[in-house]
Amino acid sequence: MKQWKGPFYLFCAFTLAGTSVLSAQYVSVKMGTFTITAVSLFFALLFLLPFCRGRSSASLRMMSRKDMVYLTVQALFGMFLFRMFLIIGLTLTSAGEAGILVGATPAITAILARTALKESWGGKKVFGILCTVIGVLFIQGLLMPENHFSMEHFTGNMLILCAAACESIFNILSRLFVRQSDTGELHSLHPMVQTAIVSAIAMILCLIPALFENPLTRLAGIGLKEWFALLWYGVFVTALAFIFWYSGIQRCSAVTAAAFSGMMPFTAMFLSVLLLGERAGLRQWAGGALVITGIILIGIDQKKQMGYSHETADF
Repeated sequence: MKQWKGPFYLFCAFTLAGTSVLSAQYVSVKMGTFTITAVSLFFALLFLLPFCRGRSSASLRMMSRKDMVYLTVQALFGMFLFRMFLIIGLTLTSAGEAGILVGATPAITAILARTALKESWGGKKVFGILCTVIGVLFIQGLLMPENHFSMEHFTGNMLILCAAACESIFNILSRLFVRQSDTGELHSLHPMVQTAIVSAIAMILCLIPALFENPLTRLAGIGLKEWFALLWYGVFVTALAFIFWYSGIQRCSAVTAAAFSGMMPFTAMFLSVLLLGERAGLRQWAGGALVITGIILIGIDQKKQMGYSHETADF
């Protein structure tokens, strides 16, 4: 059963992460990007600190400067830049298209895992990456005879792709952190503690730019639905999803994580149609089908890739 813990954690992590597109859509037009991120991270920390207070103080005392650098870069790409690109992009494109475009994450992660971590992948994964790239081009309309995209819509989709790239870089950095923790170069952290530290760093990064977005006035003007979206973004999309993520990446390769990151577009597309009433045309469905095919091919034959470097004592 232990070999399935990692994949299960990754499945939960990316399913929750897929709801980020929907929760961000509810608040992206009413508040500034950095205000949304800072408030959601504040809720995440309120949720996390009671559970990891004892562990976090001990871990902070043992951490080196190199540990903090790695965690700061994780916070920069995995939370700060990812959410910045995602929230700004959602003001220019639909949640449905954003959900599919986030599906580029598996292909980008697989490429980075091959180049940066020297993880192996065969012909099926290469074909899967090609399917994902072609699918993204279909969604963009760049392969259609008549491209009706406005420049604003195109810019929005490019920003969502930047968010996907940031997520992929974060995936690789997390796996690299695990590798160096195993060799003793970095201090090993409990998933809850790592999530709390990274969330705190990301919140600090957001505070100064958030001050220029008139945050108090905007927060005073939102309703219960927007507050619930912020709470969901903090507790579920951040705290719980990142706890599952760090628990999963300790046990799985980056290529395996790449495959499971395909749950993000599945979740985002389903919820955008179900809750936002968005509709997808033939072009989006064709591109989405190619992206999903790429996800499946990248995820095939992962048993040889599955492994876990160490087990945490209580998670």
